[in-house]
Amino acid sequence: MQHERCGWAMNDSVEQVYHDNEWGVPSRDEQYLFEMLNLEGAQAGLSWRLILNKRAAYKEAFHQFDPDKCAMMTDEELEQIRETAEIVRNKLKIGGVRKNAIAFLKVQAEFGSFANYIWGYSDGVPIINHWTDMSQMPAKNELSERISKDLKKRGFIFVGPVIIYSYLQAIGMIDDHVVTCPYHTENRC
Repeated sequence: MQHERCGWAMNDSVEQVYHDNEWGVPSRDEQYLFEMLNLEGAQAGLSWRLILNKRAAYKEAFHQFDPDKCAMMTDEELEQIRETAEIVRNKLKIGGVRKNAIAFLKVQAEFGSFANYIWGYSDGVPIINHWTDMSQMPAKNELSERISKDLKKRGFIFVGPVIIYSYLQAIGMIDDHVVTCPYHTENRC
């Protein structure tokens, strides 16, 4: 069987690096979990390639996605980011980083870590799918709908079920690499 990378990551080097090194790889790193939550939200209505190409600017603008620092950002700082940073300049999405940071810190306080909270939905174990074709992959599922609903109740924004499904892929809670991809969990050496 020929092992070929997932189709969405075949034509762009930035997407390939992300696909090969991050997508579907389980992470419990708090800062990474916060970063991906916000980058997935920033992507709403846009392409993931665009967000990946602006990732360094997002990290610079938002204190490397340190949730403590992001929660303390002032309205003036957020407006400065909107006016000058090389990111998507949507005011609600920029303000959403601070709002999500505040909610993120509350979840950390309640569960000991955000990782404990989010990974609790899968009993700490990645969900490994076995798609033979990218067209089989859903945009959302029952799990992403349940998590989305709970995150919204906790004060997070830009966390709809489609965004959350992408987020679960990003943090490796769901492995949606096609079975022929060398980066599918069962093909990794």
